[in-house]
Amino acid sequence: MLPIDFTAVTQVICEPDAERFCGEMISVRGGKHVLIHYGGAFIETSGLLTRVENYLRQAGLEVTVLDGVQPNPRLSLVRKGIDLCREKKIDFILAIGGGSSIDSFKAIALGVPYAGDVWDFFTGAAPVERSLPVGAILTISAAGSEVSNGTVITNEDGWFKRSVNDTAVISPKLALLNPKLTLTLPIY
Repeated sequence: MLPIDFTAVTQVICEPDAERFCGEMISVRGGKHVLIHYGGAFIETSGLLTRVENYLRQAGLEVTVLDGVQPNPRLSLVRKGIDLCREKKIDFILAIGGGSSIDSFKAIALGVPYAGDVWDFFTGAAPVERSLPVGAILTISAAGSEVSNGTVITNEDGWFKRSVNDTAVISPKLALLNPKLTLTLPIY
């Protein structure tokens, strides 16, 4: 048997309707203004976005929404998210969705406190030192990004796909997993 050394910095709550804890869990982590970041229409049509917004507001949190995440998340949306977070003084980012939404919000979180261009992290020109705290509500059963220490972003200028990894800074602080949100996924 190979030895295993596993460190989890993410608090994972897995139960039906786990998203109902988002306001409370973000509040205890010091969040006051939350950016909800997602991609697909399922988040809206299922009523999940409305429920999450309500849970956050019931906890006394301000809410801003940024949608538009695509598979292989794009640097242009990351930059838009960074600008939005700075403008609105957002202090916590919550992704709803799968791996692409989570990768995108991790990159936004890295870029907000950094004075340079967020792409510097992906080229190795800047060390990872800090980020905004992040959490996730997963809507797919096999992403893994909700507890991982990395992010992968695509730069449309040349279509370069690069990653950044750092357990202490990038890993989400919170992952809320509601198995009922995955019931309509294909068995595969």
